Amino acid sequence: MSTTQSERLRELLEPLVSSQGLDLEEIAVDTVGRRRVLRVVVDSDTGADLDRIADVSRALSAKLDETDAMGSAEYTLEVGTPGAERPLTEHRHYVRATGRLVKFQLAEGGELVARILAADDDGLDLEVPGVKGRKATARRLAFDDIARARVQVEFNRKDDASENNNKKEEEA
Repeated sequence: MSTTQSERLRELLEPLVSSQGLDLEEIAVDTVGRRRVLRVVVDSDTGADLDRIADVSRALSAKLDETDAMGSAEYTLEVGTPGAERPLTEHRHYVRATGRLVKFQLAEGGELVARILAADDDGLDLEVPGVKGRKATARRLAFDDIARARVQVEFNRKDDASENNNKKEEEA
């Protein structure tokens, strides 16, 4: 997709997405066979449920139908959320990932896997999991020290709430 088309689409669609209480994260036009697919990725601090996705999809579809932003050729509009293993590229992404395990590629080289405890304007407070039975350690990481970051999927994470419920059941 040309930069000009991407910029025009963003200018056209971002106000509609914002009016629905969502952030426009990404726009991509891909060619799949003979068809084009316009993928729009949205998110918010509270998440985007299916009803909100459907509402914004209808609004975007109507706006695109009344303009020539996609040209005259057929296309499919897909609206969704960033997904479980999203890359973190904006400050708001780090704030939204508070409590999540993240894999960081460090600017100085090397990797770090840690849980985000808090995010402020300068960087992150992290909890680095202990290895082989050792306790977790706290670490501060400045945004300038991060080359790339991606949320990690956790299948066996024990939430504090479920641990508390288990303790209450054991005590009863």
